[in-house]
Order: sequence, then C-alpha cells, then structure tokens
Amino acid sequence: MLIKPSAYKAKKSLKVGIKKNHTAIDFMSVDEIRGIIDAYTTLVIGIESKAKKDENRAYGGIIRAGKGELVESITKTLIEIAWNRLDGDPKRLSMEGKQIHIPIRREYLKRLDTGIRKHIEENITDYVYHYKPDVLVSIDGKPVLEIECKAYTENAMLKRILVDAALVKSQYPKTSFALLQLESQLGGDYSELKPTCFGSPSTHTLLSYFDIDLQIITLLEGERKVDQPIHKKAFFKPLTQKSLEIAILKFEIILKKWS
Repeated sequence: MLIKPSAYKAKKSLKVGIKKNHTAIDFMSVDEIRGIIDAYTTLVIGIESKAKKDENRAYGGIIRAGKGELVESITKTLIEIAWNRLDGDPKRLSMEGKQIHIPIRREYLKRLDTGIRKHIEENITDYVYHYKPDVLVSIDGKPVLEIECKAYTENAMLKRILVDAALVKSQYPKTSFALLQLESQLGGDYSELKPTCFGSPSTHTLLSYFDIDLQIITLLEGERKVDQPIHKKAFFKPLTQKSLEIAILKFEIILKKWS
C-alpha cells in the first residue's frame, strides 16, 4: 500500500473551545492533510520514472497500477480521518479486503430450458459471482460503505460501477456507495471542487436507471484530458486541502449514522 492510513491516523482532531448552540467546532490537524498531499505529489511524479526504469512490465500497466493503489490508499486515509472526526472508536472500523459472494437469483432459473435449469439446480452452490470491492468500509464487522476508487471515470466506466453497486446492494440493502476519483471525465461540473455539483446530463441519466445513491467525489480540479496525463510534469495537477476537506466532509455525512 502506497500510503498507509495508520501513518496519518488521527491524533485526535484538535478540539477548539469555541461553542455555538452547544456545538463544538473541530479543526483538522494540518499535518494529516499535508501528509496526504505530500505523498500524492511524490508518488504521482515518481510513477513516470519508475515506469521507464522497469523493463519487466508494460509502461501503461505500471502507470495504471500506481495510480490505482494511490487512490485506494488516499481513500482509506480519508475514511479514517472522517471516522476520527466523528469520535468513532477505531476498533469498530475496518477496511480489510473482503470478497462479496453473490448467489444466482432463483427467479432467473424459471426462464431457462428444463435441462439447463435442472443442471444448475443440481450444482446450485457453484453458481456464485465473487466480487471484491476496491474499499469496503465496515463498522462492527458489518459492511456500510462500498467505495469505487478510480484515477478517472468516464460514463462508460460508470455503467460498470453502477452494476457492481446494484449487486452489492442485493446482499447488503443498507450499504451506501461512493466513487472517489482523482480526475473526472463525466462531463458537467464534477471536476469543480465544490461541496455540491449539478453533475452532467449523461451521468444523471445513467443514475436514474439504478436504485443506487452514488456519492461522486473528485479530488483534482479540471476535466481530465486524455492527452494531458497528470503523471507528466507539464500536466501535473496539485492535490489541495480544499478538495480533501470536501471529501472528508462527504464521508462524515455517510458514516455519521454509524458513529
């Protein structure tokens, strides 16, 4: 793991003794946010040189793997920070890799020819789809939030994300869903760093066909351009405290009911 969440694990959020309407105002330790930003900057800039030096793997594969691991690591760190801000007990929180086993739907068998249906029924325990989420957040051992982690997302990719989310929801109906991406290629204003986005026509149309409330979180400002990869120095995009604070707040809202 490129960024170990424990490395930036909350020292407790700084509690400032200012109260308004009996609500304490909490301020995040600058060191925690700075740690994520520094790691992102170092790793993204370093991916290019690592890919060129490694002769055993395809250049593009290293770039994709590096960014993928980076986004997952950032996501886990942000979840830990959000949970800490909610004064959640760290022992209750887990993000261990876990496969979700999704069984075949019995209703489907009614549509099949008798011979095929009989064969499947005789081997029914074999008919399971094994799905491993990028990040599955559990509280007290119970999955509460599935997060898809992407270096970027376009609407063709979003279709797959929504199908996976629907499968997970079939087994865990109360689970929440989020997409955390470095860059957006979804159109609309998803690439603008603001708490509330209006989205794009294509994305909202896709979302309308699924019973999934997907929280879309973008960390880097500006729509992704295919010919301007951020691991190239000329096109590097800085990760800011503003975008991380927005992401943390959104995760806090999702996790609040479990704290």
